[in-house]
Amino acid sequence: MDFSTSATDENSTPSAVIKATARQLLVKLGAGGLSLDAVAEGSGLAVTDVEGVFPHRDDLLTALVIDAYNDSAAAMEQADQAAGAADATAGARLLAVTRALRKWSFDNSAEFTLIYGSPVPGYHAPQDTVPAASRTPAVLAGIVRSALMAGELTPPRRAVPGPPLLLPEAVELFGGAPEAPFSDLIERGIVLWSNLIGLLVFQVFSRTHDSVRDQSAYFDFAIAVAAESIGLTVPLDENTPTE
Repeated sequence: MDFSTSATDENSTPSAVIKATARQLLVKLGAGGLSLDAVAEGSGLAVTDVEGVFPHRDDLLTALVIDAYNDSAAAMEQADQAAGAADATAGARLLAVTRALRKWSFDNSAEFTLIYGSPVPGYHAPQDTVPAASRTPAVLAGIVRSALMAGELTPPRRAVPGPPLLLPEAVELFGGAPEAPFSDLIERGIVLWSNLIGLLVFQVFSRTHDSVRDQSAYFDFAIAVAAESIGLTVPLDENTPTE
């Protein structure tokens, strides 16, 4: 089934109505409580009409997952384009795209929970979700690759020991394996990516509110610290643009 939609479809088709209702129900019921019956009731459609578009609950969840990945990645890509147009350094680009993802995550906390929270009981995301899910690390990889090519990275003090830990797909997404002294840069990039998502989970789910006074400033600080692991400096002075 093709879950792609155009801008016009997003506002007018049964698929759009169903997904909009489902997103509202995610806030109230969570993904585990989502059902086609509940969506039909909430949208004013017959269950058979909902099933005609999404035959099973998992089909609807997959559509929502793909939309969430695409929407969040689009926010990052737009932020990166704007930063690049302003001739920002790789570090400033990284801060811009991670801030964009943070804003999207707070503005769409139910969708964030769907893709980065606890697994939905009984649901296993199909391969259809992989291209959309790959867009977020692709944005990060592009920035890291640009920093490497521009000489903006500091070589690591300690290389990851042993043989490479990567799957071929990770090397392909990055655009090839870097040479020494940055031969473990992709592994370090994955650490940066996982730190970003973990930090967002902590902030969206209010895990840092009991220990941190300024959540936004702490996010920037944490991104800067995580970026140090790949040898990238993130600017945190008073001239750095804020949300």
